[in-house]
Amino acid sequence: MVYTKETDVPKDKDLKRLVRARMQKTGEAYTAARAHVLKKPKAKRTKSVTPATSETPATSRDSDSYAAIAGMSDDAVKAKTGCTWDKWVRSLDYHGAATMSHPEIVRLLSERYHVTSWWRQMIAVGYERIRGLRARGQGRDGTYEATKSRTFDVPVAKLFEAWADARIRRRWLPDEGVRVRTATAPKSIRLGWSDGTIIAAGFTAKGDARSAVALSHGKWPDRESVTRVKTMWAERLAALERVLDAE
Repeated sequence: MVYTKETDVPKDKDLKRLVRARMQKTGEAYTAARAHVLKKPKAKRTKSVTPATSETPATSRDSDSYAAIAGMSDDAVKAKTGCTWDKWVRSLDYHGAATMSHPEIVRLLSERYHVTSWWRQMIAVGYERIRGLRARGQGRDGTYEATKSRTFDVPVAKLFEAWADARIRRRWLPDEGVRVRTATAPKSIRLGWSDGTIIAAGFTAKGDARSAVALSHGKWPDRESVTRVKTMWAERLAALERVLDAE
């Protein structure tokens, strides 16, 4: 194996070969596999993840960076789950979560720790980011989702209807290829887009006369695609607000 003297990092061809080998072995996305290879460049010293125990604390530098990498503050996580990111990382490491799929981590959080639905998704995603299994906005398969949310001055039932009723929907989302795949009034809806991607939207009441929608759209290959799609949704949600105001 050939390394540069200055950085002890594999040269381009060696690096790509090591990354591809790790991807084939672990199923990781390219970015995650590359991060692991650069972290431990010498193949002979590469080790599988060993579950941490309560006697093996994270370094203060790592602990301090967890919240920033996960995208959620320690205070918020502790208030809702009883643990900081440092404690969650130790616990999940102990169970070997770094080698688990996303659904397996979520199931562990549900069955072992009884974390509520939304927060077990948040903890699982945050942990995966901390352990380099996905980047911000990236899925475990290496693709990216565009997300957007907005609050409206209408009851949640009316907001849901504006998505579920094709006649109303076409007034703010004029795409003839959009079709409802599943819907649970007034909580959630999944739409099939004309290009084959999926839009999942969840609705939340914020009192009798206010409600919010949070959506995620598709699996995109890069951040540039996500930026473009998020801009489109900002425009469509602004159009939806005008339609709701006119009703």
